[in-house]
Formats: sequence, structure tokens, C-alpha cells
Amino acid sequence: MAYICMYIKCFLLTQFLLTLVVRTGAKVPAIIVFGDSSVDAGNNNQIPTIARSNFEPYGRDFSGRKATGRFSNGRIATDFVSEAFGLKPTIPAYLDPAYNIADFATGVTFASAGTGYDNATSNVLSVIPIWKELVYYEDYQKRLRAYLGETKANQVISDALYMISMGTNDFLENYYTLPAGRQSQFTVTQYEDFLIGIAGNFIKELYGLGARKISLGGLPPMGCLPLERATNIAGGNQCVESYNNVALEFNGKLKMLATTLNKDLPGLKLVFSNPYYIFTYLIRRPATYGFDVTSMGCCATGMFEMGYSCNRNNLLTCTNADKYVFWDAFHPTQKTNSIISNYLVKTALAGFL
Repeated sequence: MAYICMYIKCFLLTQFLLTLVVRTGAKVPAIIVFGDSSVDAGNNNQIPTIARSNFEPYGRDFSGRKATGRFSNGRIATDFVSEAFGLKPTIPAYLDPAYNIADFATGVTFASAGTGYDNATSNVLSVIPIWKELVYYEDYQKRLRAYLGETKANQVISDALYMISMGTNDFLENYYTLPAGRQSQFTVTQYEDFLIGIAGNFIKELYGLGARKISLGGLPPMGCLPLERATNIAGGNQCVESYNNVALEFNGKLKMLATTLNKDLPGLKLVFSNPYYIFTYLIRRPATYGFDVTSMGCCATGMFEMGYSCNRNNLLTCTNADKYVFWDAFHPTQKTNSIISNYLVKTALAGFL
């Protein structure tokens, strides 16, 4: 914990100087997103799955109080990143019929809540696997070239910032939940390596399609998600440290993957964006940012509910989500998303500004 506090204090001390960086959309003309519910802006609304959030109270603090399909009370982290880069304040979902290629030209997300690196993870809730997210991206490239012309589209593709955020579901919705599945095939360390192989191949495919600026997102302290704490009865409803240790170990491997691929792929600038320590700091030192509640979400009881079980009719839902680190039993509030994205913009992503 001392290390975490020192790490975050160093960030806070340099924050003022970092805010002097000029925000501009010139170096990064678009932000292109792949991943799970942490970065899905509504793609799951258009597919037959229960992994949805396009209903109240989700989105109650979003512009127009609109439940877009984001798993939060408002904006998600990539929305704040887009704004910090001088682009639009929200990144639309590729499958949302309300948007077109003119909207997607400066930012788009192909993410699907419930997915992971492992195709078996996406099967759990019948969501979009990452290979299909890549197929949608290839379709996007064709539409972008038709809209902007070959030369300008290729420039956008090359200069865009690509953000990848997934992995939590592979462990919590798949490996640890379905013992007859991957758990019967791999030890957890072997499964981590299996996922790292998939992540590496995914990045190589993106590189082959023209991506040169990529952010590889790490795992949060997943043992501290309200759902995991609520079910950790034997552990006194504290964080499940074994899950946190897996997140730390996996993050270390993601960081090494980034180092390896930067050496192997000419012209690639791949950064590892690690939310673990800032997230842990919010949970351990909530008052620093004005939070009151860290062990449960704002919606309903805050211990088990997400998706359809987090609904407008539940009288237990809190009135002020800004006092909560988590919105539902699995996902952060808009305020938490803002703090974490701000931290990443000023650290891992600062070189792209």
C-alpha cells in the first residue's frame, strides 16, 4: 500500500505541470476502441444478448439523461480520453444506427459488453467476440476510404489512437465461473499465457491493418469489484486478494508483451495503460476524491445487480452517484471513469498528445 500511495502522490505532484500540455486533435485525428463493457457505448443494444444497459437508471447523468448502452450512470473512460485529445466528448458505438461514417471518422467503438480475449468468454453471454470486432473494423476502413478518399483515410488510420480494454471477463465470467471449461484445461498461469498469446495476435492484426498508435489496457483490481466482495463471505466481504494478484500478474505480462511488440514491429508505438494502481487508490483512499462508498455500487443494493437487475424500479438506488466508486456491482461510476481516464491521459497516453 505504501508503494501505491507513493506512486499516486508522485502523479498528483506532477499533475499541474502535465496540464500545461496543449490538447490538440492534430496528432490523433480519431480514437478507435476495442473491448468489453468498460468501453462499449451501445453495440450490445443491436444484438440478442442479456448483457445490455440501454434502460434507466443507466445513463441518468449522461447528456439528455439517455441510457445509451454504456454500463455507467454517464460517460465511460474512452469518452473522457476523446475529449482530452480535443475530439468529441463521446465515442459512438459502431452498430448504433443513429450514427454514420461522418460520426465515426473521428472516433468509434467496436466494443461489446461481456466479451474477452477468449472466444469462449464471448459465448457465455452471446456477445461479440474480438475477431468479429476486427471484422467490423475492416468494414469501417472501407467506409472511411469511401468517405474521405484513400489518401486521407489512410492517414487517419495511421495516426488514430487505438484503445484496447478487456480481460476481466475472461477471468471472472469465464475461468472462475465455469470450472468445467478453461479451468479444466489450464492452470490460471497457463490461462494468462493463453490470453497473452491472443492479445499479441490481435495487436499484430491491427498493425497489419495500419494501426501504429495503440494503448493496451490492463486489468483493474478485479477482486475489489462489489460483486466479488459480496460473494466473498468467508473472507468477511473484503477484496478477493487472489483475484487481485492474478490481475497484477496478468498486467505484468501485458506490459512485457508491449515491450516485445514495440521491438518486433517497426513504427509501432504501443503503450501499456495500467488502471490498477489509481483504481486501488480510489478504493483505499476514497475521501481524497470525495467518495464515501467503495464496497458496493450505487444501483439497487450495489452488491449483485448489473444489467437488467439494475433497473429504474429499485428504490435502493442511491441519489448521488458521485459519492460511489462503483455504479453497479461490476462497473465504475462516471466520476470514477473521469478520474481514471484523466490519470491515464497524463501518464501512459501523454506521448500521443
